[in-house]
Amino acid sequence: MLHESFLQLLRTYGYGLLFLVVGLESLGVPVPGETALIAAAALAARGHMKIALVVAVAAAAAILGDAGGYWIGRRGGIAFVRRYGRIFRMNDAKLEHVKRFFERHGAKTVFFGRFIALLRTWAALFAGMGCMPYGRFTIYNASGGIVWAGTFGAIGYLFGRNLERLQSIVGDASWALAVAVVVIAIGLWIWHRRRESGRREHEARAADVPKPPDDAV
Repeated sequence: MLHESFLQLLRTYGYGLLFLVVGLESLGVPVPGETALIAAAALAARGHMKIALVVAVAAAAAILGDAGGYWIGRRGGIAFVRRYGRIFRMNDAKLEHVKRFFERHGAKTVFFGRFIALLRTWAALFAGMGCMPYGRFTIYNASGGIVWAGTFGAIGYLFGRNLERLQSIVGDASWALAVAVVVIAIGLWIWHRRRESGRREHEARAADVPKPPDDAV
C-alpha cells in the first residue's frame, strides 16, 4: 500500500510522477505502477486530478515503457545472456525456448501480462529477448496498456474513497494471478518433460527390438 508521503508527492507532482512510476515499472524496474495508477484515479475522484488525463498518462507511460523494455531485451538482453548467462544458467538453447514460447503465446502474454504482477514488469523484456516481431508486439502492447489503464483507472475512480482497502484487494488479486501463472507454467513444464522422457524411452525400446531376417517367412 502507498504511504501517505507518496500520495502527497502525487498531489504535488501529479501526472509527471504517475508517468515516471508507470513507465519505470513497464521498463523492467520493480516499482508499484499499478498502485500509483489507482491512487491517482482515487485522487481524481476527490478533485485533485482529472480522470481522463490520469488514464491517458498511465496508458502512454505503459506503452512507451514496454516499448523500451522490448528493445532492451532485443538489443541488450540477448547479448547479456550470451556473455553472462552461465551465471544464471541461461544459454542459447534456453533463449531458443523463449523464442518459441513467444512465437506461440506472445500476443496473450504481452496483453494479459499487463494485468499480472511480475509479468507486468518483465513481459516486454522477454518479448524482446524472444525476438517477437515488433509490429505484432506493438499491437498487443498498445491495446493491453489502454485497456489496463482504463480498467484500473475506472476502479480507482469509482471505489477509491477507501483507497487502502482497494489497493489491498487489487494487489492480492494481481499476486494470486501471478502465483496461478507460475503453478500452471511449472505443471506444463513437468508434463512436457515427462512426455519427452516417455517418447525417448519408447524410441529406445523400439530401437532395441531385433529386426527379422530378410528371408523370414
